[in-house]
Amino acid sequence: QQDNLLFLWSITVSIFGIGGLLGSSGSRYLIVKFGKKKCLLCNNVLMIVAASVMGCSKISQSFEMILIGRFMCGVSLCVPLHHQYVGEISPKKLRGFANSTSSFFWSFGKAIGQISGQRELLGSQALWPMLMASCGLPALVQLVTLPFFPESPPYLLMQKGDQEGCKKAIRQLWGEGQHQAEIDDIMKEKATMKNTKILSVLELVKEPAFRWQLYMIFTLTATIQLCGINAV
Repeated sequence: QQDNLLFLWSITVSIFGIGGLLGSSGSRYLIVKFGKKKCLLCNNVLMIVAASVMGCSKISQSFEMILIGRFMCGVSLCVPLHHQYVGEISPKKLRGFANSTSSFFWSFGKAIGQISGQRELLGSQALWPMLMASCGLPALVQLVTLPFFPESPPYLLMQKGDQEGCKKAIRQLWGEGQHQAEIDDIMKEKATMKNTKILSVLELVKEPAFRWQLYMIFTLTATIQLCGINAV
């Protein structure tokens, strides 16, 4: 019995990473095909469904629902969209600050989750389903507010070739004014991307020029996993 419980606990913790691997692997195709805004909306729906499934696991007396919910959370959270969308819709002078907020709120959310998981708060035997379902609250807020925001201007111009849609999105985000310089920057980036070969994962691993960078990223990522953050 103890071995079975340990196995189930290990699977529950690690299945989040398996979902994350699946989500990150398909993220590029989804972003190019549907755009960042639509993908974010779908992510929010997936997270709300995952939160509902995990929140109802105790009533249903089903640990499989926790496994399914954790897997769906991994798929949703590991599609790298938030910092890209925030950076692309921000004015140029605030872009660096806007990108840094993603890391800040990511860490802040982890801290709130750890604090809320204490037995004196939501970590008790009676309230832990609420703790599991609480991850759906930020997703619900974003699902309600995101439709009022336009699609990313660089996506509209670079992927869709919609210059009028790009200008409309920029005016909605940054107000009326002269924004031709920003549009010119996007056009330059588009021209650069045409002459840049997009490497697959296998080609990236085989490329000698990126080998040391990959070693460093792999080492840092492995160290973070070994520190036990996934078990929190």
